[in-house]
Amino acid sequence: MRVLMLGWELPPHNSGGLGIACYEMCKALGSLGVDIEFILPYDSTQQVSFMNISSAQPNDVSEIIQVGSAYDSYKYIKNDGTIEWHDIYSQQAYYEKAVERLVSSLEFDVIHAHDWLTFRAAIRAKAVKNRPMILHVHSLEHDRAGGKYGNPLVHEIEYSALTMADKVIAVSNHTKKLIVQDYGIPPNKISVVHNSINSTDIYSNLTDDNSFAYLENMKNSGYKVVTNAGRLTIQKGLVNLLHSMKEVVQREPKTILLLVGSGDQYFELIELAASLGISKNVIFTGFLRGKQLRDAFIIADLFVMPSVSEPFGLTPLEAAGYKTPSLISKQSGVTEVFRNCLKVDYWDINKMANDILAVIKNDALRDELSQNAYSELMNLSWGPAAEQISGHYLEHTSGVQV
Repeated sequence: MRVLMLGWELPPHNSGGLGIACYEMCKALGSLGVDIEFILPYDSTQQVSFMNISSAQPNDVSEIIQVGSAYDSYKYIKNDGTIEWHDIYSQQAYYEKAVERLVSSLEFDVIHAHDWLTFRAAIRAKAVKNRPMILHVHSLEHDRAGGKYGNPLVHEIEYSALTMADKVIAVSNHTKKLIVQDYGIPPNKISVVHNSINSTDIYSNLTDDNSFAYLENMKNSGYKVVTNAGRLTIQKGLVNLLHSMKEVVQREPKTILLLVGSGDQYFELIELAASLGISKNVIFTGFLRGKQLRDAFIIADLFVMPSVSEPFGLTPLEAAGYKTPSLISKQSGVTEVFRNCLKVDYWDINKMANDILAVIKNDALRDELSQNAYSELMNLSWGPAAEQISGHYLEHTSGVQV
């Protein structure tokens, strides 16, 4: 089975969970013998054994540098040394044209595209090669806009592509319902394939010194640490988390909130923490990856993901791998497969505060949640998801064997 995979990012150049999910998914598909040609919008020096990674970078461009608060703008360094700046929409248009140029010389049986940024390129590839088009929805504009309408241009792209798709894969039942609700796509056209995690990839090398030594010293003095990691955007429900933390700090002053990530709400959240009188209890780290991100999970007594609308959400599973319990909004897709965590409606600030306090004040509860979550994590892998996806490939190709 030969698959044209269209994706916006892969580690180590990812800005969030999409790149990680695509990487692990392709790794599992490769173990099943699926031949993957993965096209990125930029030139990547990374090469892996389980797929071929190629670039849709324009021929007259020597380098594309991802910039912006969440890698949402691009600096093009051209061969003649001149520099062009592009927002995410013009970058998407470049990607679409480049994919159209590339696919004429490629052989593949099915197109598999991830999220709206690659959907127009997928439509173009389908027009050129007349191959089945499978669209994988990791998030919708509904999610990114915090449950509101969002950008009408993105809505139009999502609607057109989902309507034209031969198959739609949603990362959760939560997302499937939104696709039906927002775009009127028939439910039988949409299959749910939950994201997963390979625990052995994250739970290792935990004996070296933690990057947050100052927090370790504070914990030795009786402080507790609550961590959140993700984009600082309206989707993630961080305004409600800060309001909850005001109550937490009033009742347990020795509580620190570690906010890991960047995004367009960065300064708004800093100002909100100040206006709530909890600035000294909130630490903004900016965007982290690698060891520093890992250590942010490890240092925490509780991980909180209060998203307004989260299609899946891998971070609570990552936290479980580092033996940190989680409190997750009920509006998150991961709750469909992850049982051993606390759950709260994103808007219920008082209950969120009570649940945080229950964990940080009760070591026995924290340890039980942690151990049960870790045991549950040990039974998860990307293997079943890859088998489901390869089954959809076969369903939409005529007699081609994986």
